[in-house]
Amino acid sequence: MSWTWRYEGPDGSPVEAGPDAPPQPDSPTQSDAESWVGEVWRELLAAGVAQVTLFEGERKVYGPMGLEAP
Repeated sequence: MSWTWRYEGPDGSPVEAGPDAPPQPDSPTQSDAESWVGEVWRELLAAGVAQVTLFEGERKVYGPMGLEAP
């Protein structure tokens, strides 16, 4: 199973990240997916992503998780 992030707007609706967003890798583990989003969250926010939700295949693991700094 692959771990992926769904990009969402502030209202939770799915959004496409802008062209400057880093490409999302196919992460083989939850840890890999979490590490990746931890490295690029600022770039995702700048590309129009307000929050993300983590999925393992079709199963929602957790989220939404806002990308705005507290």
